[in-house]
Order: sequence, then structure tokens, then C-alpha cells
Amino acid sequence: MANELDNVKKNLEELGEDYVDPISAILDPDNEDNIILFDENNNETEFSQVAVIPLNEKIYVILKPETEIEGVGEDEALVFIIEEIEDEDTLVLCCDEDAIDKVFEEYYKLLREAGVDTGDGEED
Repeated sequence: MANELDNVKKNLEELGEDYVDPISAILDPDNEDNIILFDENNNETEFSQVAVIPLNEKIYVILKPETEIEGVGEDEALVFIIEEIEDEDTLVLCCDEDAIDKVFEEYYKLLREAGVDTGDGEED
């Protein structure tokens, strides 16, 4: 864990004053900038923000990779969950298929309510 924290600190130093905490950026309704995340190997990945979905007392985030990720198609997005780890909010990739399905169901429901044709044949 100490190694990972050292990597995070190094990344923050390299980004300098322009760095915005990803969770703060995601939860800022005025922010439309892409989000930069680092994986466990210190690789930087850029994501565009798709949606923030509160569901079952948790906050999920749908992000679309702008940087190529092996196994993720160009038209695919990933679901993350904001979890508290060691008293700090952390963005964690959601691997629970049921939760992912529910997040996308809620996302498409919200789109339909906003009058957006989701192409799934369903209506409000």
C-alpha cells in the first residue's frame, strides 16, 4: 500500500497545480473536463464523463475511456463506484455485473425521462 501511495504522490507532483481530484471533478456539475486516473501500475488513463448515478445509497460513475484499454471497446464505458477506503473517498472499478446492469438501467431510464432516444425500444 505504501508503494501505491508513493506512486500517487509522484503523479500529483508531476501534474502540478493543474491537478483536480477526480472525485471532486466528477461531482462538480460545472466540470466538463476529462478525468485522469492512474492504475495500480502507475499508467495514466484519460476518461470522459458520461454520468453520475446515485443508486441504492451508493454513488456510481460511468466513464468512457479516451485512452485505449485492452479488452474495452471504443464504444464501451466502465462503471466505477465511490467507496470510502481508509477515511478517504476512492474511485473503484465496479466488477459486480448485477450492479453494473442496474447502473445502466438507471442511466437509460434517466435518458428516456429527459426525452433522449436510447435506441432500446423502451419508453417512459
